[in-house]
Amino acid sequence: MFKKARIKLTLRYLAIIMAISISFSVAIYISVDRELGRIDNLQKVRQERVDTISTFLTQNGIPVPPEVQSLDSETVEQARVRIISILGIINLSILAISGLGGYFLAGLTLDPISEMVEDQKEFVGNASHELRTPLTSLKTEIEVALRDKKMGIGEARKLLKSNLEDVNHMQRLSNYLLELNKYENSDLELETASIDLSESIISAIGKVRPLAIERRIKINTSLPKVEVKGNESALTELVTILIDNAIKYSGKSKRIVVRTKAGGIFEVEDFGVGIAETELPHIFDRFYRAEESRSKEKVDGYGLGLSIAKSIVDKMNGKIKVASRVGEGSTFSVQLPVA
Repeated sequence: MFKKARIKLTLRYLAIIMAISISFSVAIYISVDRELGRIDNLQKVRQERVDTISTFLTQNGIPVPPEVQSLDSETVEQARVRIISILGIINLSILAISGLGGYFLAGLTLDPISEMVEDQKEFVGNASHELRTPLTSLKTEIEVALRDKKMGIGEARKLLKSNLEDVNHMQRLSNYLLELNKYENSDLELETASIDLSESIISAIGKVRPLAIERRIKINTSLPKVEVKGNESALTELVTILIDNAIKYSGKSKRIVVRTKAGGIFEVEDFGVGIAETELPHIFDRFYRAEESRSKEKVDGYGLGLSIAKSIVDKMNGKIKVASRVGEGSTFSVQLPVA
């Protein structure tokens, strides 16, 4: 598909360039032709004068000097032919060079589109895979239940509970997808204001505290006041994602640390499984499997949290980076514009 599009785009580039080149060539030829016409007229007048002088000298028996006998000059017609040849060669050269250059530029133009289409295909494939598992489970359980004519109330409640888990799974995934779409939307403009980082972090900790209590993980904080320019709800969501991520990957460690620093910086540090160096470039990719890259243990998630975090940071003109060592933990650091 993109190969044909590249050829079509190249031909369009070529048509535009050749139209301009031929237009200039015609304009140049017309201007030169007018000048040659003027020279031709002057040459005819001079030739008439030479002929008159030669006739006069011959009639009076006076030898005609060699320099008066004829005008040794290039004919105008020959000049026209040469100009046409030169312009033709120039246009053919432009055609060849423009063809190669146009093909190259068409490739540069289409490459981002091709990457976007591939990303979209991968995104749809991954989303479909995530949805297919709970849908298949849901369908199978319902079909089995419909065939069981002796199902009691207890079994029905158990089935409904299992179905509800699958529905919740799909709902969480759809919420993640909506959030990702929102923050990756180039038309979205976040309303920004001066925000105290420590307040957003405290709010985020309140959201993830039940998970921390369930996992028996203590959240240590060091939160000197730091004012940044950002969107309050988006910032809280960003911090929530990073702390939730740290809790899930704390492994046997029972604590994480959240701190703020001067310069609009906050950090979330865990002391868990860590991230392999080869995996670091991919951790912000959509649907990147945390359980495949960071731990042998099963970890709930869809590989979308860090993608959303990165999109939020980008929307607020900030920077996010991670430092990690396998078996020692990871530190996510975010820097936002200072208010």
